[in-house]
Amino acid sequence: MRVIAGKFGSRVLDAPAGQATRPTSDRLRETLFNVLAPRMEDARVLDLYAGSGAVGLEAVSRGAREAVMVERDETALKALRGNVARLGVAAECRIHASGVAAWLKRERTRAAEFDVVFLDPPYDAEEEYAAALGLLGMQEGLLARDAVVVAEHRKQMDLEEQYGRLRRTRVLKQGDAKLSFYSVEDVAEAD
Repeated sequence: MRVIAGKFGSRVLDAPAGQATRPTSDRLRETLFNVLAPRMEDARVLDLYAGSGAVGLEAVSRGAREAVMVERDETALKALRGNVARLGVAAECRIHASGVAAWLKRERTRAAEFDVVFLDPPYDAEEEYAAALGLLGMQEGLLARDAVVVAEHRKQMDLEEQYGRLRRTRVLKQGDAKLSFYSVEDVAEAD
């Protein structure tokens, strides 16, 4: 696994040992960032279920101002912290050792305004998708007005069209995975 492009392009990243974490493949990350490229410069990125941090670190490599990464698995956290240290990006990265739902509930009152949110729960934890997307769709202030939320999931799995204020705008398929893109719907539009 490596950083695809940007100032850290081709730098190797450690992946957590074992089967508990499934890193986003280089090819799928390349597809994701080809779509997100116009949004990366100076973006605030939230990487939920961060694992090794490959997505958040790719964002920083491509010009994101900040990557906030949320992960609870100790093995993944060890790899994530090592990757951040090896690339020397501790100033641009914040790591939260927490479950995603608990972190989102704690952050509910903060006006963080993330421009890009990526979530990639374990494929077998289907309930995590609805929980995380549901919390993101109900938050005020956590997402920038023109934010994009992207969920990576199994090709055979279909996510809902809408979660609160999040409305699906695009689905990309690649190999055994899908990327579902959501945008924030204005409250005025929803009425």
